[in-house]
Amino acid sequence: MDLVNKIAIVTGGTGGLGVAVVERLLAAGATVVTPYAQETAFHALHERFPAVIGMRVDLTDEAATKAAYDTVAAMHGGIDIVINAAGGFAGGQPVHQTPWSLWQTQLDINLKTAVISCAAAIPHMIERSGGAIVNVSSRTATQTGANLAAYAAAKRAVLQLTEALAAELLPHNITVNAVLPSVIDTPANRAAMPNANHERWVKPEEIAAVIHFLVGPTARIISGAAIPVYGKA
Repeated sequence: MDLVNKIAIVTGGTGGLGVAVVERLLAAGATVVTPYAQETAFHALHERFPAVIGMRVDLTDEAATKAAYDTVAAMHGGIDIVINAAGGFAGGQPVHQTPWSLWQTQLDINLKTAVISCAAAIPHMIERSGGAIVNVSSRTATQTGANLAAYAAAKRAVLQLTEALAAELLPHNITVNAVLPSVIDTPANRAAMPNANHERWVKPEEIAAVIHFLVGPTARIISGAAIPVYGKA
């Protein structure tokens, strides 16, 4: 219960990793708010965890996201933690066969959502004289990205965002780190890759535990890190 009285926003909270993060932070005593796009997805999350608070907002809309985060801060006294787990994967083709529309989509859902989320939250975190941000990048961001260039580029940009924010927010006692999963052991990934060796995949709750550590009181000296969380995957 090391996050009692902390206000946490978890984007992508209805997704495979996000659900585990919501569960972990709630168990640690945090007040958890998750933006969502689909009512049915949030309803399912809320049924599992009645304490989670939802707000319907398009995270690619700067004005709407700022208004939503301002509301959270006004209702709960501030914002202490932001986990940017919203995102998605698409690709599988060489660069010359990948239309720009796919590049734009990957940048929007993986990078733009994180940038806008951070921009909306940081003023409130500065007012609280501290906080923690964790961005979800990908193992692919550190590799060649062959046949996955749009996704890899977006996730690599998330790493640069993390490093820049860590430097900018150091005087404000706000830490900013990234985690780099590979394939996560979720029902959706198992369905998409039924013949893969699922035993090598990392479970969402294991990654959630690392995220919990990064936003907790014992990790205040860690900022600007990109932490591999892919185990044997």
